[in-house]
Amino acid sequence: MSRIGKQPVEVPAKVKVSINGNVISAEGPKGKLDLNLPRFTAAKVEGTKVLLTRASESAEARAMHGLARALVNNMVRGVSDGFQKKLEIQGVGFKAAVQGNIVNMSLGFSHPILYPIPAGIKVVVEENTKISIDGASKETVGRVAAELRSYYPPEPYKGKGVRYAGEHVVRKEGKTVQ
Repeated sequence: MSRIGKQPVEVPAKVKVSINGNVISAEGPKGKLDLNLPRFTAAKVEGTKVLLTRASESAEARAMHGLARALVNNMVRGVSDGFQKKLEIQGVGFKAAVQGNIVNMSLGFSHPILYPIPAGIKVVVEENTKISIDGASKETVGRVAAELRSYYPPEPYKGKGVRYAGEHVVRKEGKTVQ
């Protein structure tokens, strides 16, 4: 049996989980999330725990069992506590600002980069260079952070660009004049 899949998902008191066929829903203080369970998996709620089972012992069924458990756990954690990613912008004149539901970033290009913020995500910019992304869905928070970083990933010579908070950028020496 899958080591991850057989572990029950603990449901906090402030979260309500319901199952309707193949769709599992979780609602809590941070929002509401729905998930279509992967094939070969089924879920049931027993008290304050969600148990996931699989239909067969095939390799794919075992893999989907662990995946389903991890997705349900992330969903329950997201609606109760939420997820957060932090980005840092480094470079002279590089900055960001939130205008309504759009992130406006100046990254040294001839035009500003405008990124629309998806529903359920909150973006806060502090000191023009520190971006904080909050939301209930771990997947959406990670995707937004990755897309914002992809506009100007940190380069290895001067270290300029958008990076995750605490990310170490391996620096190169560059050319030297003889």
